Formats: sequence, structure tokens, C-alpha cells
Amino acid sequence: MILSMQIRDLEWLLAVAEQEHVTDTAAILGITQPTLSRALARVEHELGARLFERAADGVHLTPIGQTVARGAREVVARHDQLLADVRGELDPESGVARLAFLDSMATSLVPQLLREFHAVAPRVRVLLSQEPAHELEADLARGAVDLAITSVRPAGHGWHLLQEERLVVAVPPTHRLAGRSRLRLADLAGEDLVTTPPGYGFRTLVDGLLREAGVALEVSFESQDLATIEGLVAAGLGVAIVPEAIVGQSGTHGVQIVGSPGARRAIGLTWRTDRQLPPAAERLRESITRLAP
Repeated sequence: MILSMQIRDLEWLLAVAEQEHVTDTAAILGITQPTLSRALARVEHELGARLFERAADGVHLTPIGQTVARGAREVVARHDQLLADVRGELDPESGVARLAFLDSMATSLVPQLLREFHAVAPRVRVLLSQEPAHELEADLARGAVDLAITSVRPAGHGWHLLQEERLVVAVPPTHRLAGRSRLRLADLAGEDLVTTPPGYGFRTLVDGLLREAGVALEVSFESQDLATIEGLVAAGLGVAIVPEAIVGQSGTHGVQIVGSPGARRAIGLTWRTDRQLPPAAERLRESITRLAP
């Protein structure tokens, strides 16, 4: 079966999947609703499957539609990357590099690295995205990003260590442990823990440290954002194990962890090695690794 659908059709399909409303999506795209509906019908006809269920509140992807949407994202991403690669080959001084990074790197490491890179490659456009570690790994694997700054080293990928962060226990300023300069994780027995959700790389690290120390804490709150976690601790809603740089932003006190050698987090730059990086991404990789030898 030869399909005649266009990249534009897939982009429109993804837009509808996100908005879950055909009329609203058409307005956002600047096209008429009948034009968008015909494009969706054409894709459904060519694939021989219904991709959307119509409902009173709009449209929703069917199970097959979800499969098609995942594939469409990959096709659109590869198409965009192809265009960027060609532009990069034609003009090596420009081009596009796609960099994803952990939220906790947004106000410290990443701006510093990009400032240095922009000074030597001002015409390169760097597309940024902030994601948790498990999403960074998935986006890297499917080619949605070129480079990632993360705490998890994917197997079979390139890796360059950028920094190591010491982990500390963040406590409210009036907490019983606030006057301590150091503690063992066993000292946290009976405390409520504020941490990231299960499945996040940082949660895996924290759970491992507590397990090794023989401590089981009740989780009171979960957040994807370490700065939010620090704020919850400052409000007296529990204690948290966080990078030392996070502590104090909202008035928390950091206590050094002793007796747990693994209470550190490695942050590194990673990339796929099974294919060549686009020229702009390779320039960015070289710049970052040169700044953090």
C-alpha cells in the first residue's frame, strides 16, 4: 500500500490530538474546519482505521490513533531533523541543535554552558526542552533530541561527566534537626518524606539510599520539581533529600549526610553513538565537553 499523506497531515493530526477539538485546532492552525476535517478523514481512509472518537466535548484518540500519533511524532521529528541537517551541511556556521536537560539544571549549569557556546557559535539555534530523566532517555532514543544533560547514563550512549552534586537532607528552619551540621539517614526515622514520583531517576536514587540505610519513610508529598520539593519542606510538610544547591531557596536548612557514600548525583552530557550528530549538535557537544573536561 502506497500512502500519499503528507508531513503536514501528520502535523495537523498531532495538533488535533493535543487540543482534542477540531474547530479550536483549525483556528490555531489558521485553516478552516472543513479543510482540517478532510485532512483527518484522508489519513483515516488511507490507514483504514478510525483514529479519533467523536464525543460531546470534542475528539479523543482511539487506541489505534494513539499508535499512529506515536509514529507521527517520530516521523515529524525526523523530518524536522532532516531539514536541520541539510541546512547545517549547507551552512556549518548555522543549523539547529536540540538540547534537553533536567529541570534542576535550568537556572545554573545550562545557562552557563549556553552562554559560552553562543559566544563562539551565535548563528546556531539551540532548541531547549526541560524533562525528567526518564523522558530525556526516551526522547534521545527516538531521536527527538540530539543531546541531553541528565543524571542517568543510558547504556550504549556517549557520556561526559559535567559535575557531581552532593546530596543533603533539607529540613524546615524550626525542625529538630535544623541545628545539626551532619546526620545519618537513620536519624530520619519517623519523618515524612517529600520527594519525586516513582519512575523518576531521582526517586530511584533516594529510595536506594534509604534502603541501604535501612530506613523506611512515609511519603507525604511528591513533585516533579526539586524547587517545589524544597518549598514544601520549608512549609513544614516533611523532609527531603536534595542536591545541596537546592537548599535555602525558600528558607530550608541543609544537613550533610554521613555514612552514605552514594549520597551524590552525577550530572553528565549524553548522546547517541549509533549515528552521526548533526553539525550544529556536534559543535554544541564539543563546546560543552571542552568547558567541563
